[in-house]
Amino acid sequence: MCLADIKPGQKMLVEEFSADLSIKRRLQDLGMIKGTVVECIGISPLGDPSAYFIRKTVIAIRKEDAEQIWGVEVAK
Repeated sequence: MCLADIKPGQKMLVEEFSADLSIKRRLQDLGMIKGTVVECIGISPLGDPSAYFIRKTVIAIRKEDAEQIWGVEVAK
């Protein structure tokens, strides 16, 4: 599943990034690396971007970028 698939309240364990993800380095600097748990905390009214809680930080990620981040859903 990709990060764009999770809904508010769901969590995902990051497993890999697309090779051509333009913001990969920026996300890694913010702590989103393999093994990181990411929680969706909200989706904007128009559906893009979405807010994610990553290592005590909230960041907004556009849907086109979130579709290039893959992982597995974490049980609540």
